[in-house]
Amino acid sequence: MIRDDIKTALVAAMKARDAETTAAIRLIQAAIKNRDIELRTATAAVDDDVLVTEVLQKMIKQRRESIEMYEKGGRQELADAERTEVAVIERFLPAQMSEEEAKAAIDAIATELGAASVKDMGRVMAALKERHAGSMDMGKASALVKARLAG
Repeated sequence: MIRDDIKTALVAAMKARDAETTAAIRLIQAAIKNRDIELRTATAAVDDDVLVTEVLQKMIKQRRESIEMYEKGGRQELADAERTEVAVIERFLPAQMSEEEAKAAIDAIATELGAASVKDMGRVMAALKERHAGSMDMGKASALVKARLAG
């Protein structure tokens, strides 16, 4: 499980006295804990690795937006710190599909569902998220699905 990998990495980083990695992993653990608290009232159980992957992807997206803002503002040292955190977070994500693999998965699901127009995008995205949530960036997948159904 990804949570176990994160705990093991935290112990290793603390033993190595790697302050940046330790801080980033503690941020990851805090974000996961917050998500656990949010889901206490949820009725449906969520697969733990999918939950952790969603939290990690959200953290990466936030940091990439911060990097862009820092670079526009001329704060390269802050952008570099965010890049370091992104590198630590990415270590725990499962391998992501290549664009070709994602297109193949989208084609298979669209064919299976009989999706023919952009009106079917919601159904295709729901099936994609259900089957490939941890291995595909849903932001990029959305653009690929739209392109597939439009053309």
